[in-house]
Amino acid sequence: MAETRILPGGRILRYTLVERLVHWIAGFSYVYLLLNGLALWTPWMWWMAALLGGGPVARATHPWVGLIFAASVIWMYRMWASDMRITEEDRRWNRALGHYVRHEDEAVPAVGRFNAGQKYLFWLMFWSGIVLLLTGMVLWFTEYIPWSLRYLRYVSIIVHPVAFLLTLGGFIIHVYMGTAVVQGGFSSVIRGEVTENWARTHHRLWLARITGNAPTKK
Repeated sequence: MAETRILPGGRILRYTLVERLVHWIAGFSYVYLLLNGLALWTPWMWWMAALLGGGPVARATHPWVGLIFAASVIWMYRMWASDMRITEEDRRWNRALGHYVRHEDEAVPAVGRFNAGQKYLFWLMFWSGIVLLLTGMVLWFTEYIPWSLRYLRYVSIIVHPVAFLLTLGGFIIHVYMGTAVVQGGFSSVIRGEVTENWARTHHRLWLARITGNAPTKK
């Protein structure tokens, strides 16, 4: 669990510097892989390769940047796995999902550091990232795979883009929620800080835990 503390001026540290760095490494490497991968996936998108230094560069860098993305995803797992466990609080939040979508905050149960939607998104990106890593390694080192295991290549050719599409959906939702829906969410992964009022509105149980104050029941 990340170090959390109250900062001067009534602000609260939500993400440490290390958490923010890993998050942005994952984000930038993913965007590069997104553009790079689309260029390699279909001739319709081949023009994107020119933006990344040309076709040979795109082919050469894709697996290496993929390793950076996979390493950042695994690092985030090490930092956040305990915070991402599904709890009874999350099940109550699931049942109130309609209120959350309609911004009826008063009817949404209090949650901890992350709500259920954020947790499901985390696990989607984590497991899809692992699948991308494994299938990517097969496609990268195809010539070293024995002929008796050639089916691994065929499976990887199909599964790799499917896992990518899953991460793409998760990525779009993540960016949309963090920038357009939850105001203050995007700035928190830049500065690492949130206001006490923001924490009380969106993550009341987390605020209560780090301040030592029992939350008010709804």
